[in-house]
Amino acid sequence: MSWTITPEKMADAPLIEALIDLCFGPGRFAKTAYRLREGVQPVAALSLTAWEDGTLRGSLRFWPIAIAGVRGLILGPLAVQPDQRGRGIGIDLMQQGILKAQAMGVPFIILVGDEPYYGKVGFKRLPQGQIEMPGPVNPARLLGLELVAGALAAAQGLVLRVVPDEPVAAAGAPLSQRSAALDPPGPK
Repeated sequence: MSWTITPEKMADAPLIEALIDLCFGPGRFAKTAYRLREGVQPVAALSLTAWEDGTLRGSLRFWPIAIAGVRGLILGPLAVQPDQRGRGIGIDLMQQGILKAQAMGVPFIILVGDEPYYGKVGFKRLPQGQIEMPGPVNPARLLGLELVAGALAAAQGLVLRVVPDEPVAAAGAPLSQRSAALDPPGPK
């Protein structure tokens, strides 16, 4: 492994956007997962980049969501330079991001993706009908990872985006309690 994983910096934004464009194209904005990101900032403490010899090789972001009042995250986009895929960069980004999320007390992470790939870091297909995305999603691609035992079993219903200053429960806490660790940056 010759790359280094670092926290995303503001100066990285243009390079990350170019990488995401290269990997996913402009059609990505029509995907259901992007509806959960509109008007919301990614969780800064979990936004990671992979660098090798001064070149951005990959990036990963997580976004705050809530299901049935329980706060969690949606992973993505995970972007790796097309000619660098298969080296383990994406897996390394996810492993480090998941460890950081777990240390922050995040109860679960969901994503829309291919189970054979994301299963390498523990994601599993969610039972059909357990959660509903705010748009069409192939149920076989809706995956989840519990970081707190039983958290996904309790998360049933519509996935909602979390906007700044919107009260949402963390790890099953009442809605009146907030998780500062997952609050997007910005004025309170």
